[in-house]
Amino acid sequence: MFNGFSTAASDFLWGVRFNNYRSWFMEHKQEYLTLVQQPLKELAQEVFEQFQEKYPDLDMELHVSRIYRDARRLHGKGPYKDHLWFSIRKPTSTHWTERPVFWFEIRPEGYGYGMGMWMAKPFTMECYRKEILEHPERLLPLAEKLAAQDVFVLDSPEYKRPKEGNPDGILANWYNRKGFSISCDRDWDSLLESGDLVKTMVDGFDFLMPYYDYFMGICDLSRMKQFMS
Repeated sequence: MFNGFSTAASDFLWGVRFNNYRSWFMEHKQEYLTLVQQPLKELAQEVFEQFQEKYPDLDMELHVSRIYRDARRLHGKGPYKDHLWFSIRKPTSTHWTERPVFWFEIRPEGYGYGMGMWMAKPFTMECYRKEILEHPERLLPLAEKLAAQDVFVLDSPEYKRPKEGNPDGILANWYNRKGFSISCDRDWDSLLESGDLVKTMVDGFDFLMPYYDYFMGICDLSRMKQFMS
């Protein structure tokens, strides 16, 4: 049962950030297993089970990250991650980063959770911008709903130069994006150290479901257009 992360988990992750080599990690491996891996898996499983109860027809799967970096992709970084996450996503024949997922991440200084895509394809974003211009009424109520609350923000990176056709009003903030990402980012706090985080996240994912449906529709439209071209 998830009862929160302890502040010692933050200390361990700070340790990884500043001592990212094997001998240090092996001396502190039990701390990783007890303070980070176990509560992360407990949180992931409880959130996933409650999410499935709400949306049993979505056919989602749970993935929990490992602390070990892929040795083929170190690029000068140490062999261990100082931030860990889990994602709830649909099984797919394409790479999972190309479709929206629900996610949680813990870092030494805090945590975040939300919904988005890591690597939206340029063609997908072209379809997204075209959809905004042709059917603004589909996104407008979602944009207004997001603007009316103070938990989640639209945080995907923007192009430095506005894309052609940029609409006026609230949708202008959505149009000029390089990807999809809506998140809640928090410093280390009492909620992270409490079992109440499970309900907070499930409620948050419930709030984000209409955005997930909208972005999944964009991805499906993009794949269909690519197949027909």
